[in-house]
Amino acid sequence: MNRSDLIEILSKDSGLTKRMAEEIVDSVFNSMTNSLARGERVEIRGFGNFKVKAYDGYTGRNPKTGELIEVKPKKMPFFKCGKELKERVDHL
Repeated sequence: MNRSDLIEILSKDSGLTKRMAEEIVDSVFNSMTNSLARGERVEIRGFGNFKVKAYDGYTGRNPKTGELIEVKPKKMPFFKCGKELKERVDHL
């Protein structure tokens, strides 16, 4: 499922126009993105949690040349699946 599929399903299930469904989907994703950018945790009960993890810098290696490179510290979004979702997927 991609963003367009989600908009289509929301539009059909709720009777909204595609434009309104698109605005809702965009609003939800933008709110989640902004919360994560502020370092906040996003929890959707029954689905899972999104949070930002900080990774330390390290010395890596370019796989093509073998040259050593410094990888800077970074922050990455991380998703942890909820128990209900895990069980539902496992029983399909």
